[in-house]
Amino acid sequence: MEIRAERALLPDGWAERVRVTLEGDRIVAVAPDDAPGPRVACLLPGMANLHSHAFQRGFSGLTEARGPGTDSFWTWREMMYRFARSLTPDEAEAIAAMAYAEMLESGYTHVGEFHYLHHAPDGGPYDDPAEMSARIFAAAAATGIALTHLPVFYAHGGFGGAAVGAGQRRFLHDINGFARLVERCDALRRPGDVVGIAPHSLRAVTTAELRQLAQDHAGRPVHIHVAEQHREVEDCLAFSGRRPVELLFDTVAPGPDWCLIHATHLVPSEITALAGSGAVAGLCPITEANLGDGLFAAPAFLAAGGAFGIGTDSNVEIALAGELRLLEYGARLSGRVRNALALAEGSTGEALFRQALAGGARALGAAAAGIAPGAVADLVALADPLDLSVTGPQMLDRWVFGQDLRVETVWSRGRPVVSEGRHIARDAIVRDFSRAVAAVLERQG
Repeated sequence: MEIRAERALLPDGWAERVRVTLEGDRIVAVAPDDAPGPRVACLLPGMANLHSHAFQRGFSGLTEARGPGTDSFWTWREMMYRFARSLTPDEAEAIAAMAYAEMLESGYTHVGEFHYLHHAPDGGPYDDPAEMSARIFAAAAATGIALTHLPVFYAHGGFGGAAVGAGQRRFLHDINGFARLVERCDALRRPGDVVGIAPHSLRAVTTAELRQLAQDHAGRPVHIHVAEQHREVEDCLAFSGRRPVELLFDTVAPGPDWCLIHATHLVPSEITALAGSGAVAGLCPITEANLGDGLFAAPAFLAAGGAFGIGTDSNVEIALAGELRLLEYGARLSGRVRNALALAEGSTGEALFRQALAGGARALGAAAAGIAPGAVADLVALADPLDLSVTGPQMLDRWVFGQDLRVETVWSRGRPVVSEGRHIARDAIVRDFSRAVAAVLERQG
């Protein structure tokens, strides 16, 4: 199979008028091509979405009514728990398929699923400890997105091993039960899939448990929520006398196989430690804005040499270009400058895209993404309805900031999964998703 492109983003720079040859799930050749005929306007490597809670796509837009007091992440969390308590395995699979189809339509070809819905609604175990995880693998297989599955270890309701609440009963494991879950997930992998682990947060995992998990599952990607909210920082200080990232680094040694999700509220010493460790900052600007989390210190982190990737988290809006745009705009608003996150002269859109591409692949334990011989054929073609004669970097800037380009075609491991901007199974996926969400909402009254 051949893809002919007017412009393509290669590992060492932009190329014009190229032919990319695929065999099976790999790119086998990239060569100049001046032959006449149709071409895609712009060809990019597929992006990694390093942080998703797929089931939360089911209540996107349904938590935007103000309550009687001040609304915050913590009031939103209670609404999320009510939805999570009600989901059946079939419904979870249908909702995940919708989220994954939309991710592919947005230009993501690999997702990190931070998955904590493990048990039945009453908290009891399923006969298969990976019943709910199996539904995530099934949704990924049905849509064609590559999966890094991150089963979550969740054992406590707050710092110091506090008791859990009713809303968290589907999430819970002990160390041995969690090891059995991870082993079962390994058996579910397809080619290209990865199984990591996700200690949920320093609220939900004791320091002793965190050390044990890091030791027992060495070599796997490790993702953890950290320092997302001011209250979390305050509670951590009250419990330990240290801020969350300080406590994390005093407990374990995060390195390049770690991803710290959000890391929103950091002091300079934590920024330096995180950047120097090689761990990836997992940034989810749309969700962080929706939940009122705050702004990550991106300019200081990047200046210190830090690596980041992007994620869709709550899936309130699935928009690859939108995540990059909001990340940059947050830095512009806080610093009152333009082109805040381009560390050198040139295209801000390209700088953001390349950094997220590298950081996302590292965080998900995937091979480096790129349009080169031997690389996995995860590719995204942008269409340019205006048909402007611009450079490759300008194409990326127009996609991220101008929004006048769109994703036209996506190949996942060499297989077309999005055509003319729509997932090839969109109609059936939307039907199943609508039925699932309607059933959940009906049960909730």
